Amino acid sequence: MAFKTFQKNLTKILLFIALFFSGYYIGVRGIELSFTPKVPKFDLKNRNLTVSDFPLKVTNKLAFDTTVDFNKFWQVWNTAVAGKSKLETDQLYYAALTGMVASLDDPYTAFLPPQVNKTIGDELNGKYQGIGAELGMDNDQLIIVAPLDGSPAKAAGLKSGDKILKINGQSAAGLSVSEAAGRIRGDAGTQVILTTQTGVDAARDVPIVRGVITVSSVTWQDKGNGTAYIRISRFGGDTNKEWDSAVSEISLQMKELDAVVIDVRGNPGGYLQSAAHIAEEFYNVKPVLYQEDATGKQTPINAARYGSFTKVPAVYVLIDQGSASASEILAGALRSTIHAKLIGVKSFGKGTVQDARDFKDGSGVHITIAKWLTPDKEWVHKKGLEPDVNVELSTEDSKNGVDMQLNKALDLAKEQ
Repeated sequence: MAFKTFQKNLTKILLFIALFFSGYYIGVRGIELSFTPKVPKFDLKNRNLTVSDFPLKVTNKLAFDTTVDFNKFWQVWNTAVAGKSKLETDQLYYAALTGMVASLDDPYTAFLPPQVNKTIGDELNGKYQGIGAELGMDNDQLIIVAPLDGSPAKAAGLKSGDKILKINGQSAAGLSVSEAAGRIRGDAGTQVILTTQTGVDAARDVPIVRGVITVSSVTWQDKGNGTAYIRISRFGGDTNKEWDSAVSEISLQMKELDAVVIDVRGNPGGYLQSAAHIAEEFYNVKPVLYQEDATGKQTPINAARYGSFTKVPAVYVLIDQGSASASEILAGALRSTIHAKLIGVKSFGKGTVQDARDFKDGSGVHITIAKWLTPDKEWVHKKGLEPDVNVELSTEDSKNGVDMQLNKALDLAKEQ
């Protein structure tokens, strides 16, 4: 009897010690427990407790990096949100995440609040409300990377490389790409005024009426003399399907195919996988690019399918300062592997790869995870791809609708 009493007391002591140290461990590890007065339901018939009604709330404040003491963060947070509304608290929450990611000082790494993330996703898939221009940074200066085909930005005369000095009269200095995009976007039918500068010209105010923009990412034309012209305006969610459809149409409608001209001018990029898919149309087995991680390890991404254009005698790629990211991947791969000629002017120069992750609340984060290199292992970041045939577009040509870059490609194709 005395032994049983001793066992019970020992069990209680051990349980108390376990609970004490468990609570301490949970506290220092960033797990917050709170109790509510709700009484759990006990089913007498089935003799079980309804878990959904259990009055315990667990909030995980655990950081993977346990060398950082998050107590200061929570102290500041609790002070900042005291007395604030739900809307104000949400704004503080997203601002904290935005600032944290922005501190990495990478213009292509960003936290995207739900509405911004949705807008960017819509743009990549070719349907959105706004001016229709890809933004970027050049030496800390906000610029137009490319106005998209059929967009209000293009109709207003914005050009690749234009500096954005002000947005609705407010300075754009110090804004990140995502912050600037948030200020420029808006409902269709509303107006935004951008103060821009082209080269060393005087700054000018450009009023632009936002619109609903739906743009196919792949279009094509038979240019005669056995030459197919294929325009790729972005590398989005539908690009692979649209590319495959265009290739099928070309194969059916063109009896003879002696040359392909691919136009990625003003194409700001998109999904790396789409660039690889299109490169596979021209060759297989060999690398489309190399991906280099933080340790310097280089992993090839190889063309894995047998495409329809592997026997086309001549391939030309039109590039300009608005050709970035996936556009440069495709252009670099085709030049390195099948000796395609690049025509136009030097490309933008974005040689990094981002991992895009979406969260349940609709927000997302884009984190730079690697470099990409051409099949020749060249890193084009901040350098761009130099064309094989340099052809400038003059202001006069643009006004008159003359495309000297395309004309040069078509002339070279005739000589094949």
